[in-house]
Amino acid sequence: MAVSNARARTGAEAMCPYRLVLEHVTSRWGVLVLIELMEGSRRFSELRRAIDQVGRISEKMLTQTLQTLERDGLVHRDAKPVIPPRVDYSLSPLGREAAEQVRSLAQWTHDRMGEVEKARQTYDEARELRSRAS
Repeated sequence: MAVSNARARTGAEAMCPYRLVLEHVTSRWGVLVLIELMEGSRRFSELRRAIDQVGRISEKMLTQTLQTLERDGLVHRDAKPVIPPRVDYSLSPLGREAAEQVRSLAQWTHDRMGEVEKARQTYDEARELRSRAS
């Protein structure tokens, strides 16, 4: 997902550009960044602390995720020329739209987890019976 790997992505982007954007938006960290930025503008450290409540993200991975989402036009980076440097991240209008879609999917997953767990259990039990019968 690193922006620095642009040359390697060029072929994949040309073949299927929407799939690449979908991967960025729905990646483990992309989802969390988008949902967190729905709450408002965040500094890097604020964003990292908020995401760390759900899963540990390294500085490198957060930087790469932000750069990728910025390149896709979903995140806006506002670097203020002050000392110490201050950089704020926020959603662009396109990013807000994507974040709303991702949040809906995340909410659906949360709401339906009981049904998913029941389906998994039913599947696992049936598979176990089939393997015993073989």
